[in-house]
Amino acid sequence: MGDGVIPGLVKGLATTARSLTRHTHTAEYPDVSPALPPRSRGVIALTEENCTSCMLCARECPDWCIYIDSHKEEVPPATPGGRARQRNVLDRFAIDFSLCMYCGICIEVCPFDALHWSPEFEYAELDIRDLLHEKDRLGAWMATVPPPPALDPASAEPAEVAAAAKPPRAAAARGAAAGPAGAAPARAARVRPVRESQPTTELPTTDRTRELPAVTPPEDGEPE
Repeated sequence: MGDGVIPGLVKGLATTARSLTRHTHTAEYPDVSPALPPRSRGVIALTEENCTSCMLCARECPDWCIYIDSHKEEVPPATPGGRARQRNVLDRFAIDFSLCMYCGICIEVCPFDALHWSPEFEYAELDIRDLLHEKDRLGAWMATVPPPPALDPASAEPAEVAAAAKPPRAAAARGAAAGPAGAAPARAARVRPVRESQPTTELPTTDRTRELPAVTPPEDGEPE
């Protein structure tokens, strides 16, 4: 037994000596802030103006930790004689981070970009009930959301940008009608296609349309 203790002790001391000569990679948190990747999942931020209370995030959340309350409000017509419309007004939007598992499904399914990831993670609480963040606190996290990455220069132009840069339809029609240097538009002559006359074909006559032989009435005294 003594023969195995000394080699093991020497091996352990050699491992300790090698560790002493290596550079340490321990981050002195909280004195030194960690370098987080740009897509780190810290806390979820809310843009209240973009939320339409569609309830997609609350329905798709696997932990049921999103609570939304809203009411309908009538919007007067923008033009005289128009019809009044209704819109959803957000009353409450809360996320319980004591139940959240940070899957990111709510951010992916939001069709109006109302939810965003923030790398902030320092929101620990002494009371678990304080982990229920209401819309005011969720909106305050938007200041820590990093800007989106730049688009690839070789990528296609987004459809929203192309639609916004397109001139109005009425102005484009007037410009096409005016022609170069304000010349009068030339009206294209309509050419009516000429149809070739097709030979008429006579339909074959059937037995019903054939002429029947004349029948003479029987004379007196002859059998019919």
